[in-house]
Amino acid sequence: MPDIGPMEIILVLAIALLVLGPSKLPEIGKSLGSSIREFRKAATDVQDSVRLDVPARPPATPVAPATPAVAAAPAPPVAPGAPASAETASERAALPSASPAAGSGEPQAGA
Repeated sequence: MPDIGPMEIILVLAIALLVLGPSKLPEIGKSLGSSIREFRKAATDVQDSVRLDVPARPPATPVAPATPAVAAAPAPPVAPGAPASAETASERAALPSASPAAGSGEPQAGA
């Protein structure tokens, strides 16, 4: 794109003076100046609103691993004479099934 020097600006102003006349030229200059000023103000307002909308990021700090907030509840006391493991029927059902005779030392029929 060619550079616009002072000679070209004078030429454009002379042509504008001939076309528009001396009475209209100040009015056009005033409206052009106010339009440019309003455009700059609007552009500045947009830049300011973008700066306000985007929060500044805090510096990255290493985050410690989360620790459980609630400690495990202690096991309920076992009544005297009760078996050592206090499993409920639902817990036994969820465990892999073994035949009842497997832990008794007796030989199984299919083995």
